[in-house]
Amino acid sequence: MFDFEAIVVEIEMKVRKLIGENRRLRVEAEEANERCRQLQEQVDKQNIVINNLKEQNNNLKLGNTLTQKGDSVEIRLKINQLIRSIDKSLALINKSE
Repeated sequence: MFDFEAIVVEIEMKVRKLIGENRRLRVEAEEANERCRQLQEQVDKQNIVINNLKEQNNNLKLGNTLTQKGDSVEIRLKINQLIRSIDKSLALINKSE
């Protein structure tokens, strides 16, 4: 006949091994999630920096346009574009908070 006790012991060992593997995988998943969260924060910060640089660039372009005494319609369009850019930047900042 079969040695049921040996079979049960073998099953117990396999179950313990699976439980250990499950714990290890959970820890790895938590570490990966934390790393993902950190990277997302870094991306958000970089996006804010990019938007600020774009805003500065638009300000410089607007300043150049004003000093060149360009067409007033063009100046208004650039000012409106700048305002939209500022609104988008503020929305991103508010969203990340």
